[in-house]
Amino acid sequence: MKKLGLSCAAVAVTLPVLSACSSGYTTGTINVYAPADGASFIEEAGNTCTAESNGEYEIKTFALPKAADDQRLQLARRLAGNDKGLDLMGMDVVWTAEFADAGWIEPVPDEMAAEIKATTLGGPYETALWKTNDDNEKRLYAIPTWTNTQLLWYRKDVIEQYLNRPTPPATWDQMLAENEEIRKAGGPSYIMVQGKQYEGLMVWFNSVLASAGGQVLDPDDPNKQTLNDTPEHRAATLKALQTLKAVATAPGADPSITNSDESSARLGMESGQATFEVNWPFVFPSMRSNAAAGDVAFLSDVKAEFGPLFADPDNPPADAELAPVNAAVQTAFDFSRYPGVLPDEQSKVTLGGVNIAVADTSQQKDLAFKAAACLTNEQSQKLYSISGGTPPTIASIYDDPEFQDAYPMGDAIKAQLETGSAALRPASPDYQAISTLITAKLSPVGSWDPEQMVDILAEQVTKAIEGEGLIP
Repeated sequence: MKKLGLSCAAVAVTLPVLSACSSGYTTGTINVYAPADGASFIEEAGNTCTAESNGEYEIKTFALPKAADDQRLQLARRLAGNDKGLDLMGMDVVWTAEFADAGWIEPVPDEMAAEIKATTLGGPYETALWKTNDDNEKRLYAIPTWTNTQLLWYRKDVIEQYLNRPTPPATWDQMLAENEEIRKAGGPSYIMVQGKQYEGLMVWFNSVLASAGGQVLDPDDPNKQTLNDTPEHRAATLKALQTLKAVATAPGADPSITNSDESSARLGMESGQATFEVNWPFVFPSMRSNAAAGDVAFLSDVKAEFGPLFADPDNPPADAELAPVNAAVQTAFDFSRYPGVLPDEQSKVTLGGVNIAVADTSQQKDLAFKAAACLTNEQSQKLYSISGGTPPTIASIYDDPEFQDAYPMGDAIKAQLETGSAALRPASPDYQAISTLITAKLSPVGSWDPEQMVDILAEQVTKAIEGEGLIP
């Protein structure tokens, strides 16, 4: 790959705290390269693991760039350059197939893999599985570390006012119909989604497609696209595209939907312009803190009653103190399962998250797996979830009282992470090309004919698989 030939100097600029093209290593020192957003928490867990190892190893944490594409490129450069100082990597869940096929990551030892399978929720576990040409069956190539799933967030007070009930819609079609009813009666008109040409659009499309009974690739044959290969698959893809277009072109739709991302969706809801929003769980603590500061008009009572609790930013309230605030917020801003597509069938929701893998370049792989086990154990995952805001992959943590204090939506998150409820993005070494080509064709969202777009997307996926798709 031409990009892998970029100079060491270019890498050093991206991550100046590192010796960018180091080829050496120190015995007993395990270097972990972590995504920027979670690096400080991995470092904290690493310090605990180091202390508990009684001198067997020392974990050193280095932050990768903030953008996922830059993280992937930096790791690829190091791996292709045989950097022996690279032991552990925090990997986006969609990289497993690519890195395993390239021979860049080590399969998890069988005994360790069995322990992980026994404690890990089905969806996150599946993101770390892959079968290379040298494998007889799928194997675990990374250790699930944290995960994520989107929920439906809705204005409970608006639904009660205009629809005379407290419960949200169960499907996208129902949501669209009820949103129009609310709009005509003078209520908010936006449905907040992620419609910009980026990975968020792929997540939206993939969730709706999976909920409609479709998928991008055959899970047993990553070289076969399944968007239009059978009448049933074509119907599912068509329904997903019709849903995206209906949301984007509905009366009173967000005029900025073609540039909307997670942050703008959050702001659209907090401003009172929307009744419905699909987004990650971070929107709840944002709503809570902004309401307490008096910045959310429809939650003015929260500031009046709980504002003093949040007055000192250096001394925020403990999670155990937040139950009354959460209940007050939920009178007007509540959450539910991600909307489905088919009547009487639950949605399937695209997962996010990070897995930790042992680099093939590591000169101390056994020690690296020991360190990885500690960095992903229950104690570490509680830290990542409660302090870092990223849901855990270990099922038992969802029953932990401290976790439940921090995550009032914990049960809803867990339900969507189970096998059969989680939707994985296409497992393929060509995923990056697949996603980029799909989102390029879907953008501007809703500007196309769904019938034609089915075949256009199928063609683009085939090009990506065959290595013919030029990245836009």
